[in-house]
Amino acid sequence: MGLLEKCSRFTRAREVQASGFYPYFIPIEQSYDTEVVIEGKRKIMVGSNNYLGLTHHPYVLEKAREALYRYGTGCTGSRFLNGTLDLHVELEEKLAELMGTESALVFSTGYQTNLGVISTLVGRGDHLFLDKLNHASIVDGASLVYGTVHRYPHGDLRALERQLQAVPDKAHKLVVTDGVFSMEGDIVDLPALCDLAERYGAEVMVDDAHSLGVLGDDGAGTASHFGMRDRVLLTMGTFSKSFASIGGVVTGPEPILHYLRHHARSLIFSASMPPASVATVLAALEVMKNEPERRENLWRLTHRMQDGLKSLGFDIGGSETPIIPVVIGEMEDTFAMWRALFDAGVFTNPVMPPAVPESQCRLRISLMATHTDDHIDAVLEAFATVGRAIAVI
Repeated sequence: MGLLEKCSRFTRAREVQASGFYPYFIPIEQSYDTEVVIEGKRKIMVGSNNYLGLTHHPYVLEKAREALYRYGTGCTGSRFLNGTLDLHVELEEKLAELMGTESALVFSTGYQTNLGVISTLVGRGDHLFLDKLNHASIVDGASLVYGTVHRYPHGDLRALERQLQAVPDKAHKLVVTDGVFSMEGDIVDLPALCDLAERYGAEVMVDDAHSLGVLGDDGAGTASHFGMRDRVLLTMGTFSKSFASIGGVVTGPEPILHYLRHHARSLIFSASMPPASVATVLAALEVMKNEPERRENLWRLTHRMQDGLKSLGFDIGGSETPIIPVVIGEMEDTFAMWRALFDAGVFTNPVMPPAVPESQCRLRISLMATHTDDHIDAVLEAFATVGRAIAVI
């Protein structure tokens, strides 16, 4: 097959586009935080990872503007060379403080963080263990390692134990898991996983992309939520969700992060986070600390939405977080439901294979602290009306 032949033979997306049910790459013309304008019409946004609702916070916008005019639009270089600002250093110090670790290292994106950390630390003769529902950035990072990669069924710690048992005692072992799984909305059983890892001499790294700002009394993520920060070696996080920006971070012991600073290719060979993006995260951290009621409201709304969907007869799986998957089943029904909800003024995210099994297609809801009870009522009413019309409830 020629290099371009596979491209011309890929017709599935064009077929869905022709059907009128294509749900991807939809241009948003304007955003009002919990609502967006598409094709001139307002939609309630329940497809965003803007958990604390900070993308339009006045203080956050002000700090981003100040940084833009002080530093310019970009750093035009990598962290390793000319791309480190005093803002980057300040952010790393504050994130290390939040996470209760010795050090923190900021990358340009969350994807690059996982890519750089995993591919740099896991070498020849080492063993890497992954939950099968881990984010794609973890899977892609694993594809770059020279060690041996093991994948266990989602949440199946017995399977993980069998894999750990089969590895030589003296081998270096790293278990990497999502804290909150992005397609299921469930939380890793971190206490049991750490017990198991310690029994077999393995270290643990947690991807807290969907946990920072959401879990823990202080918003510090999964380890904070379980009260066990001292049992996790490394924590990765992203700024594109609760912190209303773009970028990523890894926190942990200073010697490890010092090594990553000088060896992680996705850090060294990529331009650094733009100044306004860094300032946005710094401001978001302040707001998170000073306005804890945001997280409290997020959880109140989450429970309202979960209870409402279940009372209507929808299957939301094992969701424990503001990520709520509404399992529809077949792809055609899921596309049809997405389109009907969209037309009714509700923006959700359809999740299709290979992200989920063919019979488990779903609509993914993500809630914000700035949603209102009226928003929740409107979304539930739309789900009820469309669900009955399409006969999925």
